[in-house]
Amino acid sequence: MSETFSITLNGEPHAVSVGTTVDALVRSLGMKVRRVAVEINREIVARAKYESVRIAPGDEVEIVNFVGGG
Repeated sequence: MSETFSITLNGEPHAVSVGTTVDALVRSLGMKVRRVAVEINREIVARAKYESVRIAPGDEVEIVNFVGGG
């Protein structure tokens, strides 16, 4: 069983496992990595860094999902 901690995800409390990356968080929410923008503590995370940036306790994470249409 992995250890968890709390973050704020889009304004709501959310538990994540220690060592969770941005990529893993996005995928665990059922979102496609190529269709989201992620901000941690008011700083945008470059998509190229999603697999290396780890979520830390107390982080404020905002994920925006882009929706196509016309």
